[in-house]
Amino acid sequence: MSAMMPELFISAFITLFVVIDPPGCAPIYAGLTKNASNAQARNMALRATAIAAVILLIFAFFGEDLLGALHIELDSFRIAGGLMLFWIAFEMVFEKRTQRRTERADKISADPEIEDVSVFPMAMPMLAGPGAIAAIMLLMNEAETPSETLEVFLALGLVLLITAVALVAARPLIRLLGDKVEAVITRLLGVLLSALAAQYVIDGLRGAFAVADPAAPLV
Repeated sequence: MSAMMPELFISAFITLFVVIDPPGCAPIYAGLTKNASNAQARNMALRATAIAAVILLIFAFFGEDLLGALHIELDSFRIAGGLMLFWIAFEMVFEKRTQRRTERADKISADPEIEDVSVFPMAMPMLAGPGAIAAIMLLMNEAETPSETLEVFLALGLVLLITAVALVAARPLIRLLGDKVEAVITRLLGVLLSALAAQYVIDGLRGAFAVADPAAPLV
């Protein structure tokens, strides 16, 4: 089991990193906070990350109970979550996700009454959106031991730490990377996420149609 632990951590880190997408959120956040001071932008970045962490932890701990209350099988959620992640990957490869985020940010920036963007749209739906919620619930279901659960939380913490750093350094980071480099990174991450999403669907289908005991008589 110990030999498998690094694999779960790597899988969780890659999945959460791609879904939360710190490199993709950074330019949006830079645009939303272009009129804010450096201190204001830094505080909103840290607050957005903290709120997103709370939201994802709530679903990590209580998401399975919620599914049970709604009478939804975990394998069904694997399939639905995989399809949702695949759609995100599709949008990343063809730059639809960045375009949608930019349009949402432009609408919010055009509203003079909205100043604090830490809760909406940064914490939710950009950081702790449907894809990230589905991902953390799927990963928690994959963790079978306390040590594996700890690995998922460590991966989530590392991704959120990277996200906080990316948001705090959003303005200089965008000038450093440039639009072309960001587009290449986004596409590569999208291809990787599509493969992970396909695996979730395969696992869900395998679990949904598996026979618990092939030798048992049919009734």
